[in-house]
Amino acid sequence: MKVYAYKSCDSCRKAVRWLKDKGIGFEEIPIRETPPTRTELKTMLKAYGGDLRRLFNTAGGDYRSLGLKDRIATMTEDEAFSLLEGNGNLVKRPFAVGKGVALVGFRPDDWEKALA
Repeated sequence: MKVYAYKSCDSCRKAVRWLKDKGIGFEEIPIRETPPTRTELKTMLKAYGGDLRRLFNTAGGDYRSLGLKDRIATMTEDEAFSLLEGNGNLVKRPFAVGKGVALVGFRPDDWEKALA
C-alpha cells in the first residue's frame, strides 16, 4: 500500500502513526513532490462513487486560488486528473491506495474497516 502524505499535515502524521501502531506495512510518498498517478486517481474516484470533489484538498490555498469551487461541477475527469497529477497540494490527504485499499483523509474508523 502507498500512502501519499505531507510531513506538515496533522492528519497525515496521525495516519502514519496509526499504521505503524497497527503494524501495517506501507510506503510513504511525499504528496507535494510526487502526486498520485492517474491510475491511482481513477482507483480512488471509483472508490468514492465518481465524486471528483472527494479527491481535492478543498481546504487548501491552491484550491481556492484556482477558483475550483466554482469550476469542479463542470470539470471533466481528464481536467481534474491533470490538475491533481500536476499539483500534489490539490490532492486530499492522506491518500492511501493499493491492494484493494482506497482511502482519502484520515478517519480511524474508516481505515480500521478498510484495513482489518
